[in-house]
Amino acid sequence: MNISRQDVLDMLYKKYILPTKDKRDLCIGVEIELPIVNLSRKPVDFAVVHDLTRSFKTAFGFYVAVIDEEKNPCSLLHFGNDDILSYDCSYNNLELSFGKEKNLFAIQERFLKYYAFIQDFLAPHNYTLTGMGINPFRAYNSCAPIPNQRYRMLYHHLSSAPQYRDRIPMFFHPWPSYGMFSSASQAQFDVFYDDLIPVICAFSLLEPLKAALFSNSVMTGEREDLLCCRDMLWENSMQGINPHNIGMFDKIPESVDELLEYIASTSIYCAQQGEKYFNFEPINIAEYFARAQVSGEYYDSESGTYKQAVFSPKPGDLKYLRSFKFQDLTFRGTIEFRSVCCQPVCDSFCVSAFHLGLIGRKQVEKINELLKSDRVIYGHGYTASELRRIMNMRKMSNFADPQKLQKLLLQILSIAQDGLKERGLGEEIFLQPLFKRAQKFTNPARDLLERMENGDAIENIIKDYAAL
Repeated sequence: MNISRQDVLDMLYKKYILPTKDKRDLCIGVEIELPIVNLSRKPVDFAVVHDLTRSFKTAFGFYVAVIDEEKNPCSLLHFGNDDILSYDCSYNNLELSFGKEKNLFAIQERFLKYYAFIQDFLAPHNYTLTGMGINPFRAYNSCAPIPNQRYRMLYHHLSSAPQYRDRIPMFFHPWPSYGMFSSASQAQFDVFYDDLIPVICAFSLLEPLKAALFSNSVMTGEREDLLCCRDMLWENSMQGINPHNIGMFDKIPESVDELLEYIASTSIYCAQQGEKYFNFEPINIAEYFARAQVSGEYYDSESGTYKQAVFSPKPGDLKYLRSFKFQDLTFRGTIEFRSVCCQPVCDSFCVSAFHLGLIGRKQVEKINELLKSDRVIYGHGYTASELRRIMNMRKMSNFADPQKLQKLLLQILSIAQDGLKERGLGEEIFLQPLFKRAQKFTNPARDLLERMENGDAIENIIKDYAAL
């Protein structure tokens, strides 16, 4: 089936743009990934994880939504509030996703209950969840994807980078298993058609400053020069072959038409048809649907090997177009903010509060006005993407005056605080950790590295970052 480029644009419009025209209230979605750490410095025993999943299901009235090929539950759903407990990429990384709400306190209340239960279950095994964006004991863990079609395919895809090194002029890092040891904190909000471009512009300009506030992904013992290794892990992997699939907008779209064209420039690399989950070389989405056939491979469970296959693209494959932009427009009419590392557990809701405080139209206008005229970090020849990379470095270049940068951070936090105060729910309390970070010009990654250099044991830091 050959689909014209205009038809592909129409499909993308219906999927991503049209839902933003629906009239609805602003709702909040929160996803928090947390690494599971075996404090005995041994691999996490997945049998313990499976027992946890079953116990959690019973304790909170969840249902099994997905089982893996070994009949173990890997995703639970609560039909009443749409909360989900799942595992991201492997059973070393637990994710709590919360059904949409209109205020953060409702989500926090459930998070605290879930987290306390999980920690109580894990403690007798000398395990803990912790608020670190990179699992500090990743080297001890089993490097095994969740045994299902999706995650097996993803790990296979990421591991195929050596095949491209001589063909594609980019650096590939040596950690294809990064999804099994990196954890994020994501926030999702309803976004409306008229606000799409201003929101994307404002939050794109904010990305370097978010790195200064939120960085918490240190690869201890390997890449301690980076405060947020997650950016590098995504960009310098198979996901980054097409840079439009990941990270920031190097050129921020100035209209909805430009945004649609940008989405049309992204690539697809997997699709499921029937029981087979195909993986193939990333292909521009319009080119993919223009082809009569695509060559790929799939995992054959009987032989335990990957087999070559040829299949025909179908319109339904569009749902497998996966973007990992820092500002990611979804099919739900929401924008998902994906650039922030998992935070120390006691600060978990500073991420969603920051974005919620700035998502309003008045706040977006203030941020755009402030940063488009800024000369503290902008106006020195650097793009927003380049500034984000600079802010991710432990030793930043001295292009910015530290005191002026600190003042800019506090100014942005004040705008977010005002946005939350206008909601009248008291949610501005969640910003307190960020004000403290800005005043000290630090973040969890800097604090972690400083403590390690002062001789503090990593186990102490793990426990502190796990504390409520």
